[in-house]
Amino acid sequence: MTKKERIIIFLLATLNFTHILDFMIMMPLGNYLMPFFKINPQQFSMLVAAYTIAASISGFLAAFFIDSLDRKKSLLFAFTGFLLATLACGFAPTYEVLLVSRLIAGVFGGLIGAQVIAIISDLFTYERRGRAMGAAMSAFAIASVLGIPLALYLSNLFSWHAPFIFIAALGFFLIPFLIKYLPEINSHLEPGQKIALKLDGLKRVLSERKQVLALLFTGFVMFGHFLVVPFINPFLEFNLGYSKSITPLIYLVGGTAAFFSANILGRVSDRVGKLKVFRICVFISLPLVIALTHLVTIPYWIVLLLFACWFTVSTGRGVTSQAMVSHVADPKYRGSFQNFNSSLQQAGTGLASLVAGFVVVEKAGGRIGHYSRLGYLSVGVLVVALLLAQFLFSPRQQSVVK
Repeated sequence: MTKKERIIIFLLATLNFTHILDFMIMMPLGNYLMPFFKINPQQFSMLVAAYTIAASISGFLAAFFIDSLDRKKSLLFAFTGFLLATLACGFAPTYEVLLVSRLIAGVFGGLIGAQVIAIISDLFTYERRGRAMGAAMSAFAIASVLGIPLALYLSNLFSWHAPFIFIAALGFFLIPFLIKYLPEINSHLEPGQKIALKLDGLKRVLSERKQVLALLFTGFVMFGHFLVVPFINPFLEFNLGYSKSITPLIYLVGGTAAFFSANILGRVSDRVGKLKVFRICVFISLPLVIALTHLVTIPYWIVLLLFACWFTVSTGRGVTSQAMVSHVADPKYRGSFQNFNSSLQQAGTGLASLVAGFVVVEKAGGRIGHYSRLGYLSVGVLVVALLLAQFLFSPRQQSVVK
């Protein structure tokens, strides 16, 4: 990899870091935002879901025309809009302004991830693409290990506004470097090509039963995972009495576990089978979900250990599920399929946040009621996802599902 290529990958990874962190930071801010705006769990869940639902819709719609645009220009346009909306979140004076700002951030954020993948695919040959893709996608683990603890530290030191202002400042600092080092990426365009809608991808997905079921499988995996995530911090602080100053350790420890498990379990799944690793991760995660949603006040190191185990198997479940889904579509049409797949991931995450907000109730002192019900619901959804995986990806079923 040349020096210029390393610079490009570093810039794309940093860009990925900003928009992934912006999405992830909202969930652990529940115990800051609910008292500040005097909102209930349902209103907070709408703040979490706003970004992902808007991103899902914009990503879905963009799949029909994004390939008729210059990739660099469309990425810079989306990233600038995303940063302005994130900055607006940092200065939001009311709940309503924050909610609208999250929706706008999601509209632009939904365009970023697919463009990063497309740019890497255009700049790097297939033989070198894995390394480049892995470096750019490592932003998720870095956001978990460093980004969320840093953002929560800034919230403790200043206020909940600080993480959003930090993300926006980092992004705006990045833009001149993207303009300078990212080349024009328009080789996929015909001379004089104009924006055009292409419906072939959606028709192809809907015409194949296996692709439809694979998209549903993706939605169930994300929905089952994120049901319990938005209210982790409020539950730990308001119900169990753990301090705000130590809850960032969950994401530091969990993110570290996710970083190593993504690499280790990914390699293991290549050797022993992705469906087998997925099954094992789901089975281990079920009792962990029940344990985490029924926690009582125990030594904090045990809590950290439980979350480290949960992050480990959740990451293994995510890596193997997406690896299996990536082989569903014909390679010639995999790009459009992955756009729809990404949209379903966002939709599953957003719907999970909404459902979580309507299941839990707020009790005296900000305590969260019915959190255990989310655990049971998560287990049920993950079991459905496991059955779908067995039906879709078991060698005995490959010739059955068309």
